[in-house]
Amino acid sequence: MARRLDIAPTIRNRVRELRLARGWTQQELADAVGVSRQSINSVERERYVPSLPLALTFARVFRCATDDIFVLEKKR
Repeated sequence: MARRLDIAPTIRNRVRELRLARGWTQQELADAVGVSRQSINSVERERYVPSLPLALTFARVFRCATDDIFVLEKKR
């Protein structure tokens, strides 16, 4: 079994939590930020870290700071 080398920091997000709090589907959020539903799913499952422009778009759509959505976790 190969060891996974974590070079990049881990970024956690609250996209799913914020989307559900507003009663939106993944497709509705995707339409609001201009990406596919599959991209929203990948972001929510933390398989994809959005670009800075997309992160800023999430902040605009959710009407909160990017720090309220995305958290950079420190390595242990």
